[in-house]
Amino acid sequence: MGIPVFAWDREEDPLGRAMGRIVWIASYPKSGNTWTRAFLHNLFRDPASSWDINRMLLLSSNEAAIAHYTALDPRPWTEWSHDDVAAMRPRVHRNIAASKPHTVFCKTHVHVGHVRGFPTINVEVTAGAVYLLRNPLDVVESYALHQGLTLDRTVEMMTMENFETPNSESHVNEPMGSWSQHVESWTGRPSPGLHIMRYEDMLARPLKAFGDLVTFLQLKTPRDRIARAVKNSGFRVLQHQEQKYGFYEKTPAQDRFFRSGKAGGWKDVLSDDQVAAICDANREQMARFGYLPERYA
Repeated sequence: MGIPVFAWDREEDPLGRAMGRIVWIASYPKSGNTWTRAFLHNLFRDPASSWDINRMLLLSSNEAAIAHYTALDPRPWTEWSHDDVAAMRPRVHRNIAASKPHTVFCKTHVHVGHVRGFPTINVEVTAGAVYLLRNPLDVVESYALHQGLTLDRTVEMMTMENFETPNSESHVNEPMGSWSQHVESWTGRPSPGLHIMRYEDMLARPLKAFGDLVTFLQLKTPRDRIARAVKNSGFRVLQHQEQKYGFYEKTPAQDRFFRSGKAGGWKDVLSDDQVAAICDANREQMARFGYLPERYA
């Protein structure tokens, strides 16, 4: 089964090559992005057993990966300003789209908007987007462990308007904004080219959640193949792969990338003050997606 080519999905790049457009796999960090990409790889490759999680770049890309930017500016990344990165980002997106003659799946954690006069998402090479979101109260602990930060610092980051990550040796800076700013930027305007998936629904009804994704992508896929991809990208399967082979997305701060994969763990981890800070700063978007605890409604 090949990757679908949407009706609006082809053009030529400046060199005259046929090029695809990007379907963004977008999310605030620790919201199901890796899980979704693992499902897509298992769906398209349809292996007898789970597809190797360390080979996911064969099908999907990461717009913040440093290599995309060094191709445009060979200076050491330590010499790049955030202005430099902002100016390169639209060209990086065009290069990613031009890398394939068909649809390109690409991971991103940036919010949709303009930073330093440049778009964070190049809509000219965009076919559509799959947006993953998760209860921000559960994101706190997972993101804190991912980055090696305290819960308080992570709460501060998630409630900070226009928050940006720094450049690093593996990734350029990512303008994420606050959790609400991120969610609103991607989901605030309904579009036929946007598909929203809640992490909690993926956990509770994976076959339906991922089946709906397949429908959005305009794929005519047998139900048994979808079910097989769901099984081969299940949390325990991915966890076993990481334990056996490691995982390239694990940070030095993490003991393991795939931890519990559950919902509602925040109740045993966050203090009342931390919960209140997240809810007070993100009330509208949390209520919109059913994440606001009753006592804060």
